[in-house]
Amino acid sequence: MAGAAGLGHDDPMFHTPLPAGEGLQLREWTEADAPALSALFDEPEMDRWTPLRAPFDETAARAYVIRAHERRAAGQALQLAITTDGHTPMGEVLLFVAAGDGSEVELAYGIGALHRRRGLASRAVRLMLPHAFHDARVRRALLRIEPDNAASAAVARKTGFQLTDEPPVIRENEPRSVTLQTWELRRGAPY
Repeated sequence: MAGAAGLGHDDPMFHTPLPAGEGLQLREWTEADAPALSALFDEPEMDRWTPLRAPFDETAARAYVIRAHERRAAGQALQLAITTDGHTPMGEVLLFVAAGDGSEVELAYGIGALHRRRGLASRAVRLMLPHAFHDARVRRALLRIEPDNAASAAVARKTGFQLTDEPPVIRENEPRSVTLQTWELRRGAPY
């Protein structure tokens, strides 16, 4: 997610009402979420499949929340807690601009270990898609997934994304590089 171009603080994608539906309420992270955020993200699968590195303690969680607020204010990203009750975070869904001209957005997600296999990621992605396509410039939404990440590939298929034949994307995710395949959903496609 580092290096994502922003469209600016007036971008409607980042200032429309937060999505709710499909049994979910998405909301912004708050500093009070630091203990829950640490509990969700300080585990091996998050370390393996996301840019978040273990240990992810409460200090790291507080810094993460501050950065999420800065990125939204700058029109770079929207990072939302996934909840069913509007309070208890179960994971996160992210939306950020992937092309400098605003024609592509990228989504990402991570679900805490205790909350997996309940369809939270696919429901959160479906909720974010109308939000992602709110701006008429956006022509396609992307997911970037490691080839061995079967769970994320299943979410992509379940939400209508198609694997592209685009060259792999290499992202530096210290201490390792990750190779990601691009999945796309074009404007107007069913999800």
